[in-house]
Amino acid sequence: MIRCTLALLSILPLVCMADDAQIERGKYLVNLLSCAACHTDGQLINEPVKERYLAGSDVGIAYSNDENPGVVFPANLTPDPETGLGRWSREEITRNIRYGIDKHGSQQLPIMPWPGYAHMDIEDAEAITSYLMSITPVKHQVPKDVARNEPSKAPYVKYGVYVFYPNNKKAGPDGSKAPVQPPN
Repeated sequence: MIRCTLALLSILPLVCMADDAQIERGKYLVNLLSCAACHTDGQLINEPVKERYLAGSDVGIAYSNDENPGVVFPANLTPDPETGLGRWSREEITRNIRYGIDKHGSQQLPIMPWPGYAHMDIEDAEAITSYLMSITPVKHQVPKDVARNEPSKAPYVKYGVYVFYPNNKKAGPDGSKAPVQPPN
């Protein structure tokens, strides 16, 4: 019995290091894949809100070329239980990364580049999940997606370069703001 206990105690630091290594790998991949480019509020218009790192965007992304295009708003990826991934299981998050299937079994549009992520090793998708579950939860509710031919009440980007504001507000980031960086 004592030998078993000592053996378990000797591997405990390795298990903890593996978790830390997996989280670090996930952080590396989140940065490599530029998840913050869409999932950080304001980043799409070069006006990042650093306090909302990976907490979703109030600026949407048009997915059609209509006068009133369909618009999706990148989700809050923090573990906030009300507005983020806090009530998702690890398996649901990993499935969403790799296959674009949300918590309720609905298929996401490929604006979230899951078709490319489907080729990702499961260990890498799980590392991303571990990292996302390790960051500080941020309460931030993004606007609801807008169906095609419905007017958007929130700004959105079209083709990734043009910003459209409802009610004909003037557009144009000043370009002086730096992209958001992950917290240390």
